[in-house]
Amino acid sequence: MATGPTHAMSGLAGWAAATALAGGTALGELSVKGWLVGAVLASGAALLPDLDHPESTVSTTFGPVSAAASKLINWLSSLVYKATRTSRDSKRQGGHRGLTHTLVFALVAAVVTTAIIQTSRSWALPVLMFFFCGLAVRGLMHKWCPRNDALWITGTSLVLTYACLKWTDPTSPDAAACGVAVAIGCIAHYLGDAITEQGCPILWPVPIAWKTWYPVAPPKIMRMRTGGRVEMAIVGPAITGVAIWMSAAALQRAGALPMLDGINLLPWT
Repeated sequence: MATGPTHAMSGLAGWAAATALAGGTALGELSVKGWLVGAVLASGAALLPDLDHPESTVSTTFGPVSAAASKLINWLSSLVYKATRTSRDSKRQGGHRGLTHTLVFALVAAVVTTAIIQTSRSWALPVLMFFFCGLAVRGLMHKWCPRNDALWITGTSLVLTYACLKWTDPTSPDAAACGVAVAIGCIAHYLGDAITEQGCPILWPVPIAWKTWYPVAPPKIMRMRTGGRVEMAIVGPAITGVAIWMSAAALQRAGALPMLDGINLLPWT
């Protein structure tokens, strides 16, 4: 897996690019508040698939609660892997890079998120928002404040959660975009994992080369080591640059950056 900050930034970059380039569609016409909620959800969701790894950023963000959830999901993922693998798939143990690293999971996460946002009137929506806000803060910003990490993350997440709840109208078209944001975050995670040494079984259960858990990946020469120099010095900064550029373009479209009037951030559109 790529590191937490790289994953979180890739989720933001994916959401920003999708909304900036979706002119003429509902996704490209979001309100500023709707866009910001989606940005938080996509950044947090980009860490979500690693809930199947007990030592990942997401599994350690909420203490014993996320740790217990990680163990459960790792067990379930391992069970599904063993039940659906073919003789060509590896005989590996454990559930990391299994069920939560597939498009099936991204679709389920998107549907559940949309359903909660559009129907919840009680505890489910605040819990959902706090969960994704916590992941976004932990992924994007926790290295800026190494001391009192848990307290800082919790406080910032609560502020973000309150803002997201105030800015989310379940009857608005923006609400449906929240599920799309979660799917984009998950898919950004998969693409990030696909360029690491192990690859990612994105297309499960579609059989490829007689494998249901085929690790989608580019040629080995184009893959990187998790946390290595390529990720830290090239991939991470490049994704951050794209995220900033596309976020500015999306917010410019929404009318939130008047200082950029007259400057076309997407000259090909």
